Amino acid sequence: MDQLTTVGIDLAKDIFAVCVLDATGVVLQRRCCDVKHSCGGLSNCLAAASQWRPAGSSHHWGRWFSARGHIARLIPPEFVKPFRPDGKNDAADAEAIAVAARQPTMRFVAIKSVDQQAILAWHSVRQGRQEERTSLLNRTRGLLPEFGVVIARSADRFLGASPTLIEDARLPDPVRAMLLEVREQLVALNLRLARCDQQIATHARNSDVAKRAGELLGVGPVTSSALAATVPDAGVFRNGRQFGAWLGLTPRQHSSGGKTRLGHISLRGNVYLRTLLVQGARSTLQSALRADPAHASRPQRWIRQLHERKGSHKTLIAIANKHARMLWAMLAKNERYDADAWQRHPVHPPLPPATA
Repeated sequence: MDQLTTVGIDLAKDIFAVCVLDATGVVLQRRCCDVKHSCGGLSNCLAAASQWRPAGSSHHWGRWFSARGHIARLIPPEFVKPFRPDGKNDAADAEAIAVAARQPTMRFVAIKSVDQQAILAWHSVRQGRQEERTSLLNRTRGLLPEFGVVIARSADRFLGASPTLIEDARLPDPVRAMLLEVREQLVALNLRLARCDQQIATHARNSDVAKRAGELLGVGPVTSSALAATVPDAGVFRNGRQFGAWLGLTPRQHSSGGKTRLGHISLRGNVYLRTLLVQGARSTLQSALRADPAHASRPQRWIRQLHERKGSHKTLIAIANKHARMLWAMLAKNERYDADAWQRHPVHPPLPPATA
């Protein structure tokens, strides 16, 4: 067992595919382990390092192996795919994971704690209930025009109009009974969403990382809480640009022959956190457009100029990307937000004092 250096594990719900490499990269062993019955046997296969692709239970197993003295690493699936030349199967995946883990430039996923995953569970449930409410509203609004009734696109407006709709003579009795059940379901969904928001807001108030992130304009309690729970260690990213790329906010490159060609943003990485940052960028953009040009801050002037040249959509992505870089700096360097930090940078000398 002293020869073993790398163990690649392809996770699944019940079966783990394991590939063991020696110090020279030669495959020493391949096997499949039943998770429900062979945790001890799987542990005996491990050497100094264990790497696998993140799956539904990857962070749990990362903590499980780390607690037993192993060096656990999670590898994003897109980084493993180039090392799987043959057809896809569990054995090929496990070998590709082991080979990918030996690359000196490989980037890994930080393992989340139990508390971080607990708050992310609330975020996931909140997102699901929002989608359920939107689906219910759209489905109901699509049915009512068949009876000559049109409702505005808002849950509050629908709830406000529901007492009148239930008594509307244009609607037959079965439809009015359906609307009564829809109203009850919407009320219940709103109460459950309020409980999710309360849990998330409590986490945002109690987390030091979330409190520091919330000082940035455009980052509210939901975004700051999601950031604190999603990014266990910002130090795994070399710089803010890599963090923005992980969120899918940087453009794809199609460069060749010394000519740089940039396309649309990659849309890779954490979709939920990227969506929250773009939504926060929208409020930042509106704030900059409403600001008095004579008293606008330096970031607001930059936003206004960019908006005039590139339009709203590209400006939103640029703001979200800038926010991502700033958040990375705050997390990686354990600092608070400082709006005047740019003045202390050697490229930007301090502004002269104002004169009367």
